[in-house]
This record gives sequence, structure tokens and C-alpha cells, in this order.
Amino acid sequence: MIPRKIEPHIHDLFRHFPVLFVTGPRQSGKTTLVKTLFKQLPYVLLEVPETRRLALEDPRTFLANYPSGAILDEVQNAPELFSYLQGIVDDDRSTRFVLTGSQNFLLNERISQSLAGRAGVCSLLPLSVTELPQARLKADEFIFKGFYPELYSNHVPERLFYPSYIQTYLERDVRSLKNIGDLAQFSLFLKLCAGRIGQVLNVSSLANDAGISVNTAKAWLSVLEASYLVYRLQPHYKNFNKRLIKSPKLYFTDTGLACNLLGIKTAGEIQGHFAMGQLFENFVIMECYKQRLNKGIRNGLYYWKDNKGIEIDLLIENGTEMMAIEIKAGKTFSPDFFKNLRYWSGLSKAPAKNCVVIYGGNNQQMLPYGMLRSWSTMSDFF
Repeated sequence: MIPRKIEPHIHDLFRHFPVLFVTGPRQSGKTTLVKTLFKQLPYVLLEVPETRRLALEDPRTFLANYPSGAILDEVQNAPELFSYLQGIVDDDRSTRFVLTGSQNFLLNERISQSLAGRAGVCSLLPLSVTELPQARLKADEFIFKGFYPELYSNHVPERLFYPSYIQTYLERDVRSLKNIGDLAQFSLFLKLCAGRIGQVLNVSSLANDAGISVNTAKAWLSVLEASYLVYRLQPHYKNFNKRLIKSPKLYFTDTGLACNLLGIKTAGEIQGHFAMGQLFENFVIMECYKQRLNKGIRNGLYYWKDNKGIEIDLLIENGTEMMAIEIKAGKTFSPDFFKNLRYWSGLSKAPAKNCVVIYGGNNQQMLPYGMLRSWSTMSDFF
């Protein structure tokens, strides 16, 4: 197993809560991780029809088979178990259950209702750059390959992995939802979302291009977000008394998946692709998001854009301080990279050390108006 940076956080939650819930997209490594970390617990896969049927028909008897606890994998298949788990862990706080789930459609609601104060929750996304110290790939290669563990541990080719992943997602996750009847249309919607990476989300335009209603587009975006395929970066608009953009920007949690949906066949095609800058931006923002999730930090990331079109790609909230980051795919540094940061710094009165450019090149230096960082060292910075 590839060691994961989230392991200390998971151990911390396991020590303090009788129920540990690990969420994340399919194939992000949840099962491998919890089976490795908690070898003392029996493992139960709730996607097996016979197992799921017993859990649904007689949950008391099902859970009685595991008096000291168990790993319940893909628990979204039997969310009714949550109410019964509440009674078990209340009677004996030494009992430990580890739950995993690849859908958040109802799980967070069930946890809030049945396991509030009893469950520690964390999210595991695909691998980060820091978890692949031996890979030594170029930025474009990372972006194209993506970060699902199967691509690295078993060396499955991207051309085989992603079509299979998308098909499995559509058939196993999406087909079960009542508000999605046409999988072909939903597949088109998914591809249209990939074409909007890094853009301020215009749901009306997206719905029109997909041939669906605005309400349907909103519902489908929620499905994609709940199953960890997309991430909506929220705007920061609390300061400066400016008219600011208040719609989120859309990103994919894995750039390899986005490349496949965009029809990119090789890493070499990225440099000339219309979405090159957006894919690099997606790559950097997701790396930051993974680093924070691995530490148990679930929020504090934003972008900023005013009504004049001046934009900061990423704001990181750390207590009372705000770090502003501009993301540039170019490999040759230009002072213009800092143009928007200097404007933002003037409004926010932020010091130069809080203004950072992450770019596609290899140099690093502290300048009078901010810090220049290479993408290859960005994870250390986050």
C-alpha cells in the first residue's frame, strides 16, 4: 500500500470516537487504507448482495456478529444500520466501527441524525504529489495521469482505467438515483462540466448546453459533488466593500478524469489544449485541498473576483491571516504574474509574504511584492 498522509488524522479520530467514517470517491484507496490500519477488525463489504440483504432485513442480528466492532465498507448500501450502531456504541464505548462510503447523498444526514457526537468523519481523495515521491513526473504528466492509486500501485493504463471508472460510476452510483433517468444525457453533462474547469459557474448556461432544466442541472451538480467527482470553490466576498462575484468556480477532484472527459489522449497534448491553464490551476487547487483534508481541515479555501474582472485564483484562510495565491501554467517567470496580487494586497493590506505565485517552472525566490514558488514544491508550502 502507498502510505497516505491522512493516517495520523485517522488514528486520532479512531482514538476519540467509537465510529470512524472515511468518505471519498470510488477507487481513492479507502478500503486498502482502513484494512491496513485496522487489521484487528473483521471486514464486511456491503456491496455483496447476500451481506447487504442480511444487513437490511435483520440489522440487529447482522451487527451482533461483530460484538467488538468491524469495518463496514460501502455503508451507503445499508444506511439503516446507523440507527442501530448508535445503540451499540452507547452501550459500550470500547466498541469500534470503521465505516467507508463513496456517496454522500444521505450519509452525512444519517450521521447527523443517528451518530452525532459519536462519529469522527474524514475524507480521502486520490493521492497527492507528496504521497508519490518516487514518481518524478512532469506537471503535465501528473495532470494527465491523475492520482487514483490503481494507476500507480498496479500500473493500470489511463486509457483503460478512466473509461471503466466512468462507466462504473454511471451504472453503480448514478443509476440508483431517481432524478436521473437518462445516463447518456448525464454523461454529456459530466463532459460539459469538464469543459468549464476553473470558470465561474453559470448554471443556466450549463443547463442550456446539456438540454436540461436549471433545476435539473443544480440537482446533477449536487450529485457530482456528493460523489466527490467535482469540487465547487466558493468566492470570498466578506471584505473591501467591493461588488464581488458570488458564484462558485468548478473543479474536478482528479485531473486525470477531467483529461479523459476532455478527450485528451496523451500528456503531450495538454500544452496545446484550450484548457491547459485551467487544468494546471485545477491540479494546484486540488493539491492544496488534499493537504488540508489530510490534516482534518475541511474549509477555508476561496477565490476572489471583483466586478472589474480582477481575480485571485486561491485564497487560503489560516486563522486571522489570508494567503493569496495566483496560479500560472507558464514555465517562464514574468513580473506580470504578480499584477493581480499587488492589486489585492493594496486592498487587503496583506504583506508580501502572504502573496504567492505558483507556476509551471522550477525557480523559487522571494520578491519585494511576493513569493515565487515552483509547482514541484507547492505541497511543502501548503
